[in-house]
Amino acid sequence: MMERVLDPAPGTAREVSLGALQVWQAVLERCGRGRGTSEVTIVFTDLVGFSTWALEAGDDAALRLLRKVARCVETEINDHRGQVVKRMGDGLMAIFPAPSLAIEAIVKARRALKAVEESGYKPKMRVGIHTGSPRAIGDDWLGVDVNVAARIMESGGNGGLVISGQTLDALGDEELEALGLVAKPHRRFLKVKLAGVPEGVRLYTVKRRKAEAS
Repeated sequence: MMERVLDPAPGTAREVSLGALQVWQAVLERCGRGRGTSEVTIVFTDLVGFSTWALEAGDDAALRLLRKVARCVETEINDHRGQVVKRMGDGLMAIFPAPSLAIEAIVKARRALKAVEESGYKPKMRVGIHTGSPRAIGDDWLGVDVNVAARIMESGGNGGLVISGQTLDALGDEELEALGLVAKPHRRFLKVKLAGVPEGVRLYTVKRRKAEAS
C-alpha cells in the first residue's frame, strides 16, 4: 500500500474525504450493515496544520512531505501487523488485530516523525484509536466503530493521541505501562450527532510517562 503514496502520480493513492466516509457509515447503519463479527482496533491519523502549510509551500513540497510521512508511519503500521485501509489526503485509516500493536506502532511512528521536516514544516500527527467490530467489505472496513474512531481523531487537537474507553479496556493498564505510557481522561467526552453513533464515549489521552519522556 505504501508504494501508492510514494508513487509520484497523485491518482495512484486511494483517497476519500472524511465527510464522505461519515455519510457512508450512516447509510450502512440504517441498512443494518454496520457491525461485523471480529474485534479489531481502528486507527485514524491526520497532520496538524498541513492544509494551510501546503497552500503556501506548493504541491511539490507537499508531496515530498507526504512521502516522508508515509515512510515513517506506514512502515511502523506494516511492522506491527497493521493494514492501511485508505488514505485521506494527509491522513489515513488503518486496522490492527490488537490494541497493543496499534498503540506501539503509532508511538514509534510519532517518534520517527520528529526527524521529518519539509520547507519549514515539522509534522505533528493527531491520532484517534478505537476498538470495535466494524464490517469488512472487500479490502475496506465500514460501520459505526469506524465512524467513532474518525471522530476521536478529530478531538486530538494539536497532535494528541486519543483512545476510546473500549481500546483502553481491551489494552489493560499493564500493557500500557509496559509501553511506557499512561492514559488520562480526555478533557471532553465524545459527542456525536450521526444516527447510530453512541453518545458519551469515554476518551483518554495517551502520553509517555514522565520518567520515560525524552
